[in-house]
Amino acid sequence: MTELLGRLGRWALEQLGAALRVSVLMVETVSWVVVAPLTGRGFRTRSSVEHFVEYGGRSLPIVGMICFLIGVIIALQASYTLDRFGANRYIADLVAVSALRELAPLMTAILIAGRCGSAITAEIGTMKVNEEIDALEVMGVSPLKYLVAPKFVAMVLAVPAVTALAMGIMIVGGWLSAVLVVGVETQVYISQTVGAIVEKDLLTGLVKSVFFGVAICWVGVYRGFQVEGGAEGVGRRTTSSVVTSIFLIICVDLVFTVLFYYL
Repeated sequence: MTELLGRLGRWALEQLGAALRVSVLMVETVSWVVVAPLTGRGFRTRSSVEHFVEYGGRSLPIVGMICFLIGVIIALQASYTLDRFGANRYIADLVAVSALRELAPLMTAILIAGRCGSAITAEIGTMKVNEEIDALEVMGVSPLKYLVAPKFVAMVLAVPAVTALAMGIMIVGGWLSAVLVVGVETQVYISQTVGAIVEKDLLTGLVKSVFFGVAICWVGVYRGFQVEGGAEGVGRRTTSSVVTSIFLIICVDLVFTVLFYYL
């Protein structure tokens, strides 16, 4: 019993320490993004644009393909049940609402976490192993200003932007399968889609995507600064970054789903 309680205590202290370190990282990052430009300490705008293109533009092909296929799958799976009641027209409602509220934001975040969150951890981790972060500090350059702030801004903007496009792509996938395979008329599908979507559906998905971007970036950065032990440590923390990001994405999704359910 003493050993069990000791392990639980050590685990709790480790989690508390990690939470405190993440909180400090969050506050300092927001300071460099919001306060520093106003006080004349500058902001790396060009770096943010480059990272936005990397996180957003170069992630769009894979995100778009996956979301298109998911739209096709949802429509075909829905037809199995709805066809029994002669209600295939409601495939459009199901695809549109699920794409905007849940599936497009979630799939976009998971794919960007795997593609870009891991890259953030690997980049910062490699720089730490090669003592480049120490070199920045010796030169009087803040690693948070140089490395973290541009990535944070780019990620928070890129995830919602890609999510918005993914929503439309998923709806198009559902439309194609419903029209070409199930036999729903295009005019009927469009009218059902327009009637099913409300402002709250779009707002729900976009708000989620902003916080998904925050989670992906901060997990990637935090795991990168944790790297120790050379290339092996980089690989270990990169894997941990992806797993932790996906876990937090699901948790954030649950929180906002419950919140918007009651609003």
